[in-house]
Amino acid sequence: MRTRSPSLSLSSYGTGWPANRRIAILTAAVAVLLALAGIVAVVTGSGNGHQAAGTAAPSPPGSGLSSGEAVPKPPYGSGSVPKPPQIAEPVAYAKAAAKMLWSYDTRDTSRAQQVAGMRAWMTTETKYTDWASVSGQVPDPVLWSRMADQDQHATAHVAEGHYPSAFKQALAEDPSAITEAYIYVVTVNGTQQIAWKKGGGGAEDRAVTLAVQCRPGHDCTLAAIAPSVTQ
Repeated sequence: MRTRSPSLSLSSYGTGWPANRRIAILTAAVAVLLALAGIVAVVTGSGNGHQAAGTAAPSPPGSGLSSGEAVPKPPYGSGSVPKPPQIAEPVAYAKAAAKMLWSYDTRDTSRAQQVAGMRAWMTTETKYTDWASVSGQVPDPVLWSRMADQDQHATAHVAEGHYPSAFKQALAEDPSAITEAYIYVVTVNGTQQIAWKKGGGGAEDRAVTLAVQCRPGHDCTLAAIAPSVTQ
């Protein structure tokens, strides 16, 4: 792997968020599963913030976005952020969402565009969305500007996605429990390739656990980034 940039990747951002902020909505999202200890452990974790595997650099300061803060409207679309796909299968949608989260291009995308583009992937059901866990992946304006000065950009390759074993066990024990929120927990593994000026770059393994909402007859949406990576 080549020398790392002084800038940061989005995927390592937000690891220091307080657990109560990151799991508050997730707890509501799986309220129908509270009787199943396994699924509660999957979604709430042990009180630690989400940690992506193989982070490229230390985490930057907080992004300053709260879960209730209005998302700024981008002046010209959403830059390089892809639109959410029309997918009704949880694992497939989670894989697409992970690729989106691990990809960015400061050369043609402003921070406002990045945030707005990511927000389009979220569920509109406020009871089940944890926007703070997703917006926390975006560096603050000063750091984004530094990254842009270096033309930093990243692409991602998704290797696989799967339901964690505890989630599968919970569903097996009570298949009807999911039918209130239709929130599925999916772990995705892959690789992020980062590049910047003068040929700098490197590759890192990535892993993230996502809460995805897939109601019958509707396309899936992203509900949250779970606070811990599960198997």
